[in-house]
Amino acid sequence: MNVRQLQHTDRWVGIPLCWSLTLLRALTNHSSGRFSENPKKILFVKLAEQGSTVLAYGALRRAVEMVGRENVYFVAFEENRFILDALEVIPPENVVTISSGSLFGLTKSVLAALSRLRAIRSDAAVDMEFFSRGSAVLAFLSGAKRRVGFHAFFGAGPYRGDLMTHRLLYNPYLHTSEVFRLLVEALHLPPDKLPALPVIPGLKSPSSAQDALPRFKPTEAELQKVKALITTSTGSLPSLILLNPNASDMLPLRRWPAQRYVDLAKRLLASLPEPVVVFTGAPNEAVAGAELAAQAASPRCISLAGKTSLRELLVLYSLADVLVTNDSGPAHFAMLTPIRVVTLFGPETPALFAARSPRNTVLYAGLPCSPCVNAYNNRQTPCRDNLCMQEITVEQVFQAVCSAWEEKPQTPNIKLQENLKLQENLKLQAPN
Repeated sequence: MNVRQLQHTDRWVGIPLCWSLTLLRALTNHSSGRFSENPKKILFVKLAEQGSTVLAYGALRRAVEMVGRENVYFVAFEENRFILDALEVIPPENVVTISSGSLFGLTKSVLAALSRLRAIRSDAAVDMEFFSRGSAVLAFLSGAKRRVGFHAFFGAGPYRGDLMTHRLLYNPYLHTSEVFRLLVEALHLPPDKLPALPVIPGLKSPSSAQDALPRFKPTEAELQKVKALITTSTGSLPSLILLNPNASDMLPLRRWPAQRYVDLAKRLLASLPEPVVVFTGAPNEAVAGAELAAQAASPRCISLAGKTSLRELLVLYSLADVLVTNDSGPAHFAMLTPIRVVTLFGPETPALFAARSPRNTVLYAGLPCSPCVNAYNNRQTPCRDNLCMQEITVEQVFQAVCSAWEEKPQTPNIKLQENLKLQENLKLQAPN
């Protein structure tokens, strides 16, 4: 199922489900006395968006501090599982996945996930989706007696019933990593005092969350596989500048015009003699990526779109120097590697969703109509002409990339050694 189909399902199935379960909750009339003890097992519900999962790292670490790593669980769509494994903050066996391939498959997978969640017997659930009905239903049916999530007070947000015991007001002035941290901190607070929140020590310090992200550790086999992929296309292990045009239909309004990536590639190739420019992307972007690389008309411009798994993409980031991408998952999980990133924002605001790192450079036009996508409108907008992205010029991105290139770590000896080793291997394999 694509994003639009999932949104329709969340609306037309989720609303009646939330209404029915809210009525059930009212009839059962649970007491609040059960919250006297601290939680022992915490379940996180964050179905979609790999980038947001990275922003949740600080909240996950806080939960681990509270109940121990082995007592933190997470439920997500299958396609988002890889980033949890890369974060290594909770045990792999504590991740419950849901398939979203089809409506039938989704229904079957949700029922199986609920069976497992109830067997876990977590006593606290943290709904990290802003106003998703599906995540609220999962949190309620998980069996957790203590449930933290956002509530649409006075209709300020999409309807999703009244299924949370600890109801918070979504604050659109806090960075998303801080919002996620608040959800965890609310577990200790009396529900009748919410949504008022006390001062949370360290909440406003980026070093307490994003700067502490773990470094992705590829295996030797993964390194060799990706290096072989690069050398097959280039004949060496050069410095790399990666371009992620996000050419799929998943987030069309966030896209920077494809031709500008081609123009940017040409500028970079003409100005910087050392690097190879690489177009990246998912399997469904392979054709578009190859076409963009071909338009650059240079042997130093190639496409690896569709040729790597998501985990191998992280390996590629570990080997590259600069990444240019729009506001999407890669902008966030690239922060698990040493690569420098230039992120292009338009329909959403970097004040809430940008990766908090000195290695991340944000370009944002800040038009009067931007941001038009937010938590309150379920990230939907009537806009069909993303002027906010079109206002970002090739020159602006080029200058940002050049600055990032100049600031990159100086590690020529490593790549020189790799190239010398490759040349030596080629000599040994050559016939006498």
